[in-house]
Amino acid sequence: MKKVVFAALAAASISASALVPDVARSQDVTLRVHTFMPPVANPYKHFLVPWADKIGKDSKGRINVQLYPAMQLGGKAPQLLQQVRDGVVDIVWTLPGFTPGVMVKDEVFELPFIHRDTRSSVMALQDFADIHLKKELEPYHPLLLHVHAGSLFMTKGAIHRIEDFKGMKIRSPSRTGTWVIEALGGSGLQLPLPELAPMLTKGTVDGAILTYEIAPAVKMQELTDYFTTLSGSQPRMATTVFAFLMNKAKYNSLPPDLKKVIDANSGRNLAPFAIKVWDMIDADGLKVMHTKSKNKFVALNAAETARFKKTVAPVAERFKEEVNKMGGDGAKVIADAEALVAKYAK
Repeated sequence: MKKVVFAALAAASISASALVPDVARSQDVTLRVHTFMPPVANPYKHFLVPWADKIGKDSKGRINVQLYPAMQLGGKAPQLLQQVRDGVVDIVWTLPGFTPGVMVKDEVFELPFIHRDTRSSVMALQDFADIHLKKELEPYHPLLLHVHAGSLFMTKGAIHRIEDFKGMKIRSPSRTGTWVIEALGGSGLQLPLPELAPMLTKGTVDGAILTYEIAPAVKMQELTDYFTTLSGSQPRMATTVFAFLMNKAKYNSLPPDLKKVIDANSGRNLAPFAIKVWDMIDADGLKVMHTKSKNKFVALNAAETARFKKTVAPVAERFKEEVNKMGGDGAKVIADAEALVAKYAK
């Protein structure tokens, strides 16, 4: 009788093992992705959601990516870099500029007139990270550093001359943006995106440095009236650097085959998708801004653009000093960024 029971148990064990052909099958993984971005925003819908779906598909369901937008797991946007570093969450998608002083050298791409277009800046940033950002990125497992298509001024009042900036309170996503606004005679406020719409409604701020792709999420087509760019080959003043980062210990804990899935969907493998997405959603956002007949789209003329460049030139010098204080070479950081963007420019 004991032999019969033993045989039955052995058969059941063999049958169960057939359902799990590889020991690694039991090593399924859940990755929690935390971001400040609201779920209605284009970057969330067109970048993070498809990325999560692809990871699930490529891993044959073994990696379950759970997205938590709008800081649903707690904390504030400036804390995201620490959250992923400390393992509070597995992955974050954020702006390093929300946490000044943590990743400084990447801010060079946010300086006026470094950026030309999405492709050249994103590709340049991949090379730049290999050269200049190893120390800053060491606490993380980087999935991607990238930028958007370029920012402009979205304001309630008209801007036709440099003097029009005087006294304006303008939100910026980065400290370099606030330096630009201050150089122009305005007041720069570095605020997380969710705070922008309420402040515009109350009149606490007069506008923002923003890009078209995110503008519909905060109803800039309704809350502002003027959309101002520059003239010439670089009409978008600058761009903003985004960081898609994974907890290093979490990545290292993955079995080799799942690491390959992550690697195939990060870095230079992911950059072309980011470029495509941000060009697409920028164009889509511009269309939304055009849905309100009250909105006016202005490009500063050549003379005012030249004055603009001269007026904000001290911002680059200020950045150099910041890098030099950290023991780096600010002039080289700027020169390398400019050369790499030129290398990939259309």
